[in-house]
Amino acid sequence: MATDFAEPPIGILDAPFDSALSERYLVYALSTITARSLPDVRDGLKPVHRRLLWAMRLLRLDPSSGYKKCARVVGDVIGKYHPHGDQSVYDAMVRLAQSFALRYPLVDGQGNFGNIDGDNAAAYRYTEARLTQVAIDLMDGLDEDAVAFRPTYNGEEQEPELFPGMFPNLLANGASGIAVGMATSIPPHNAAELLDAAIALVDNPATDPLTYVQGPDFPTGGLMVDGAAAVREAYATGRGSFRVRCRWTVEREKGGGWQIVVSEIPYGVQKGKLIEQIAALINDKKFPILSDVRDESDEVIRLVLEPRSRTVDPQVLMDGLFRLSDLETRVPLNLNVLDRTRTPRVMSLTEALEAWVEHQFVVLRRRTEHRLAKIADRLELVAGYIIAFLNLDRVIEIIRTEDEPKPVMMAEFQLTDRQAEAILNMRLRSLRRLEEMELKREQDALTKEQSELQALLGSDARQRTRMKKELTKVRDRYGPETALGKRRTTIEEAAPAREIPLEAMIEREPITVILSQRGWIRAMKGHVDLASADTLKFKEGDGPAYAFHAQTTDKLLLAAENGRFYTLAADKLPGGRGFGEPVRATIDLDGNVGIVAFMSATRLGKLLIAASDGRGFAVAASDVIAETRKGKTVMTPRPGAKLMLVRPIPDGADYVAAIGDNRKMVVFPLSELAEMTRGQGVQLQRYRDGGLSDAVAFRYADGLSWSMGGESGRVRTESDLSPWRTARGAAGRMPPTGFPRNNRF
Repeated sequence: MATDFAEPPIGILDAPFDSALSERYLVYALSTITARSLPDVRDGLKPVHRRLLWAMRLLRLDPSSGYKKCARVVGDVIGKYHPHGDQSVYDAMVRLAQSFALRYPLVDGQGNFGNIDGDNAAAYRYTEARLTQVAIDLMDGLDEDAVAFRPTYNGEEQEPELFPGMFPNLLANGASGIAVGMATSIPPHNAAELLDAAIALVDNPATDPLTYVQGPDFPTGGLMVDGAAAVREAYATGRGSFRVRCRWTVEREKGGGWQIVVSEIPYGVQKGKLIEQIAALINDKKFPILSDVRDESDEVIRLVLEPRSRTVDPQVLMDGLFRLSDLETRVPLNLNVLDRTRTPRVMSLTEALEAWVEHQFVVLRRRTEHRLAKIADRLELVAGYIIAFLNLDRVIEIIRTEDEPKPVMMAEFQLTDRQAEAILNMRLRSLRRLEEMELKREQDALTKEQSELQALLGSDARQRTRMKKELTKVRDRYGPETALGKRRTTIEEAAPAREIPLEAMIEREPITVILSQRGWIRAMKGHVDLASADTLKFKEGDGPAYAFHAQTTDKLLLAAENGRFYTLAADKLPGGRGFGEPVRATIDLDGNVGIVAFMSATRLGKLLIAASDGRGFAVAASDVIAETRKGKTVMTPRPGAKLMLVRPIPDGADYVAAIGDNRKMVVFPLSELAEMTRGQGVQLQRYRDGGLSDAVAFRYADGLSWSMGGESGRVRTESDLSPWRTARGAAGRMPPTGFPRNNRF
């Protein structure tokens, strides 16, 4: 039976889900990019900030007026212009008032607006605000048709599309935001430097702004330590980052002691969290050369850092903190803004300044045209008033005798409708002789101004001259000699913080390292007696394999039969209570691969390593250090062979002695032994049957010594080794009389 599918109900669109979703998401993304998250290159504001300042302006909250509750401002903003959450609007308003967040605050707040410790502002019912002079400068020209207006979201009001003022807000105050698929991050700069660069661009479009702009100028000060080449590259591409450090000094005390005082911290870092971060380094013993951190701040930041010892180098201590804490941070630069066509793009510093200067010329022309229109209107009325004064008796007669005086006056004196209406609305007190003289003076002044403005509109050179004059006025207000305009961030190139030695990062303490035959490892505090039975306790069926004294700052080397070397940090070993933990849980070592050697690598120079087939070589201890738990392949034994021994080469050693399973010994110069970083090595001794039993490096002049065994502790030394002295790779001959039966040196 055929089935008829009904048409979708009216108002419901039948469309593929993927296309419907993508279309709607694209609309959302564009809205987020253009109407919420990215600032406009011309005024540096996002819509929420623009609407906040506009609402405060309409409430007449200028710097000379009293404060009003922030709740009133937020209510106006969300009710008339910005239909979003009140908390998000208030948060934006709070940031505009924070002197540690904005280089040039746009809102003057009264009450608790948060602090650099990271504490939040009070609720908007408790705080009050008004505009700052910077905000007034940014909005200067709104009454002169300098920019276009648009209807608000409900069509009841009008709001400016952007602000026209001559304050370079985008770069002076910076901006940050995350849109959909793009973000922006612009650090603040010094307004006087920006205005100097803008004035130079007006004169010469080929000017390099970096001649005037030194770099970011953060409200919290600090030091910008990147090199000039890196700064230039970041500004040329619009992408990069700036390395910012705290400002610190060393305070000397009586008796030779000292402490470091931090007076400025990097931009965007909360002081409270910074102190917690440094305190955690101290508590976790990750930075033992630092003893204490104290916050002695009031209105001025003062963090006190106390070293563990007066012998610590202050620069070493600070280099460590630069690496481990937010006393050094990177402030990103991503100059992604909306251009004059509302298109998002990443600009260079030059492009951003040029766009702002171009906007200022547009504003200048619009304000000039607006003023010309006002002058024309006023001249029309003044001409009508003068006609009235010249024919005053007839005008009075017409008004007294005519029922409709307006058309009669217009016909008799060739007046316009506006002129006739203005004459009829004149007050009697204006009918003075003095008023006529004032009108003629006003007419002359307006005519002169009109001609000047018309000449200004018709001449690019005049416009450039006027622009430089206006920019210079604003620049003087924010010059380096003013409290607000003085540069706060010092540009001081410095190398990256030095790598801190391991000894400085770990508290140096003596330990005794013990590795059992079954591979259980532990570290006991102190250098305990290795001969004591109480020290070397093991699980049943287990026993000692390696035990030696070390320091917590040491790196420990473990060599396996497969030729791989592993590195263990002495400070990371399990404690001495109990039997420890399996070493194979720390490194990637198979259970069927035996351990050949275990020792501290910190004070080692070179190692003699050899395989069971008699091949070996010398290697620097620093070349076998592994960075990962997978270890590092050093020796690659031939099939059937395995790494057999790893022994330190003593200082001054010049010969090598090797003995095989066949109990034959050779002695050859150390210079004949190859020094490598990886490989199979060279043949130490030739065998017909069996392989290598042991090998050792020694000073030939001292001879070879070995223990006689037993409890006597006697040692025998063979000083005449000429019978065994031969070239590397020889078969050798029987060892000296009394050599141990286990064939071990």
